[in-house]
Amino acid sequence: MHTSRSILSRRLLGAGVAAVVLAAASTTPATAAGGDDPPEQATGWYLALGDSLATGYQPDRGEDRSGGYVGPVLDGIRAEHPKTKLVNLSCYGESTVTMRDGTHCSGAYEEGSQLAEAVEFLHAHRRTTRLVTVTLGSNDVTPCLSTADVRACAERQLLVVDHNMRSILSALHDTAPDVPIVVTNYYNPYLALFFDPSRRALVPLTSALQAQLNTTLLNATGAATGGRGRVADVATAFNSYDGSTSTAGVPRNVATVCAYTWMCSWSPPNIHATSLGYDAMAAAVLDRL
Repeated sequence: MHTSRSILSRRLLGAGVAAVVLAAASTTPATAAGGDDPPEQATGWYLALGDSLATGYQPDRGEDRSGGYVGPVLDGIRAEHPKTKLVNLSCYGESTVTMRDGTHCSGAYEEGSQLAEAVEFLHAHRRTTRLVTVTLGSNDVTPCLSTADVRACAERQLLVVDHNMRSILSALHDTAPDVPIVVTNYYNPYLALFFDPSRRALVPLTSALQAQLNTTLLNATGAATGGRGRVADVATAFNSYDGSTSTAGVPRNVATVCAYTWMCSWSPPNIHATSLGYDAMAAAVLDRL
C-alpha cells in the first residue's frame, strides 16, 4: 500500500511518537505453537523466541506465528531437513525483563516465563533442535522516546538490555551448547518521521538509539555464547544506514522503512514489518546459518 508524501506527513503529525510506542507495548496472549507437521512426525525443531516481531504481527491481520519472518526461516531449514517443526514461544510486547520474570504474558507459559519455557524445551530437545532465534530488546528502550530525557533513559535501559540478554542467552546456550542461536538486531521505524517537519529532528536521535541497541545486542550475544552465537543484520537489510537520496528526493533508508513497515501506510503509524519487511528479516537470519 502506498501513499503520497503529504498524506504520510499528516498521519505522522497526527499520531506522533507516543502512539507508536503504545502500539509496541500493548499485549496479546502468547501461544506456543507453529508449523504444520504433527509433533510425532518432527525430526528436528526450530525454536522462535522474542517480541511481537517474532509473533509475525501486522496491524491488518494480527499475529501470524507460523508466518512473519519465522515462516520463511522454517522453509529455509526444511529445504535440508523437511520434517523440522516450529515452536514459537514469542510474546507481543515482551522485553528482556519480562522474558525472564514472566509478568507480561502472565499465564501463557507452564514454566512461568518465556525463558523458563524455552529452557525446559531445550532440555528435552537439545539434540534435535536445529535453530533458536531471539528477537528482543526494543521494548526495553523504545519507551524512552516518550520521556523528558531520552538519552539518560536510554543509557539506563541499554544497561538493562545488556545484563538481561547476557543472562537469557547464557541460559539458552548452557542448556543446549551445540544448538545455533541467532539474535536479530533491529531496524529503525522512526526514520519515517522524515515526512513530519515538526518531528524530523528526532530522526538522528532514534538512529543513534538504534545503533546503540544493536551494538549492545552484538556484544551481549558474543559474550553469552563464547562467540558461537550470531547476529542477523536486520538493520542493514532495511538499509538503515544508507541515507543516500533517491531520485524522488527521499533517503533510501526512509523509502525502505516505508515499504518494509507500516509506518507510512497505516493510521496511526505502526512500527511492525510488512510482509516485505518480514521477508527481509528472514533473509538476514538465513544468511547467518
